Amino acid sequence: MRFQAPESLSEQIAQHLGQRIITGQLRPGQRIQELKVAGDLDVSRGSVREALLILERRHLIEIFPRRGAVVSLLTKDLVNSLYDIYIELLCMLGRKVLEQWSGVELSGMMARVAELQQLINARKLSGQESMENVIDAGFDVMRHAYRLVGNPFLEETLENFKPAISRTYYVALENFRGELAETEHFFQQLAESATAGNTAALENSIREFGEHQRRQVLSILEHADTA
Repeated sequence: MRFQAPESLSEQIAQHLGQRIITGQLRPGQRIQELKVAGDLDVSRGSVREALLILERRHLIEIFPRRGAVVSLLTKDLVNSLYDIYIELLCMLGRKVLEQWSGVELSGMMARVAELQQLINARKLSGQESMENVIDAGFDVMRHAYRLVGNPFLEETLENFKPAISRTYYVALENFRGELAETEHFFQQLAESATAGNTAALENSIREFGEHQRRQVLSILEHADTA
């Protein structure tokens, strides 16, 4: 049994603000006023200040002297840096799963893949909440893989990437109608490769989908630059 401490108030505030950044309710370049957040949430300024430091470590905001906290820009360099590392870490996670488990032992992870596919097929995708559900379901698959692998360092590192990756994925889902079909296809390939114990095919699926996402987000940024 793993002990999990309750989330601190600062972490809860960081998650609240982080979700607003990920979903675009707080836009790049927008200031986050410490005093206003404290008043809106009825919390201390100290807790908000700590939450902003958490968000800075997650690359969702930048904190400037005299200017305060500002939602970070989603730049080409940031996207490339993010996907360069994230794709490799996901490939490592996939390899470790297949090194230690096979066949029926992967049933728990396959069940989560099936839940994600059902969510997409049910077409519960008309609004913001539905997109968040798809993203969360994808991360549930990854979290089950953590438990199979049992590497706390890999788990912690990948979890730290979640806010930044969620932000880029939300941008892709919001701008490309076919992105849900791509997501469904990716997880179907993932399930087939894992069930067959085919490490090469599993890694290839991860790389192809990761590079696809990278291209989608970069194309959106390029369009914004020329608009």
